[in-house]
Amino acid sequence: MTAHKRKNTRKVWVGKVAVGGGAPVSVQSMTNTDTRDVRSTLNQIRMLEEAGCEIVRVGVPDMEAALNIARIKKGIGIPLVADIHFDYRLALEAVKQGVDKLRINPGNIGSPEKVREVVKAARGAGIPIRIGVNAGSLKSAQGHQSPALKAKKLVDSALAHVKILEKNGFEDIVVSLKASDVATTVEAYRLMAKKRGYPLHIGVTEAGSEFRGTIKSSVGLGILLSEGLGDTVRVSLTADPVKEVAVAYQVLQSLGLRSTGVELISCPTCSRCEVDLISIVNELEEELPRMAAARAGKKPLKIAVMGCVVNGPGEAKEADVGIAGSRKKGILFEKGRIVGEVGPDGWIDALKKLITGRSG
Repeated sequence: MTAHKRKNTRKVWVGKVAVGGGAPVSVQSMTNTDTRDVRSTLNQIRMLEEAGCEIVRVGVPDMEAALNIARIKKGIGIPLVADIHFDYRLALEAVKQGVDKLRINPGNIGSPEKVREVVKAARGAGIPIRIGVNAGSLKSAQGHQSPALKAKKLVDSALAHVKILEKNGFEDIVVSLKASDVATTVEAYRLMAKKRGYPLHIGVTEAGSEFRGTIKSSVGLGILLSEGLGDTVRVSLTADPVKEVAVAYQVLQSLGLRSTGVELISCPTCSRCEVDLISIVNELEEELPRMAAARAGKKPLKIAVMGCVVNGPGEAKEADVGIAGSRKKGILFEKGRIVGEVGPDGWIDALKKLITGRSG
């Protein structure tokens, strides 16, 4: 499955990562550690890096946090974004410390003079600014209104902020317009895409728990990305940020926009299933990040695990590596060919051996 043709947007650079202008849709997340605690923030960012996060954002609530940015940036390998509100001096210090991008709302930074100072600093450092508008903090978009009306108010607010930057001759802008419901979020991005050609940072904000938030985010992101909208994504979950990265990649992979290197398909189980397929698939799922890392730079691999002798063999033949069978034996497939048989306790080891032994 492939997404619709992506909308052409202006390209900006967040450190070494291109956003917009046809660049691959990048995956980002935000730390939930206290940025004043360098060690815990670094530890979390490194875990995010291992999960494939390409851009990471940290909150900068005060000057102590701002002064830690250089130390944090020195210890990581991905671009760092500073989330700034209310105090323009924090933005100036973040730029001085070497941050790769600012997330601000010019409207709450202060006087036009203060905005100009931030713009001047960002331009001098060659870094972009993200205008982030959130329905939860925009009073005019709160209350019992239709999604269409709330979306319009989000876009109006974003454009007001964008115009402040444009008036100062600054156009290295990324825009986000997030709400906690899918309908408002989708409509807001559709409207914004008609108004300006700046790259879009997409996501459904305050999406909820790992379970509910994954579903809501997947629906919202899937709609937008299938319409060609979105240059960088963040899945917002009330969970470990590493989970956000995993969900984002699966959404992108399901639309053919990115690949994790390994795709696992399995049957939903039914009365025909005679093996403990759920345990087998869960164990393989845990191994996927290591498998993907081992296959970095190689052709993406499709793995099929089927607990059915009716549809299973056909699905397994279609995969690069697959297994299908019953409680007595599983038939191993590689590129459509039968390459062996294994007993019920040997499925995982047999698949791992086939996967790690592949060179392409």
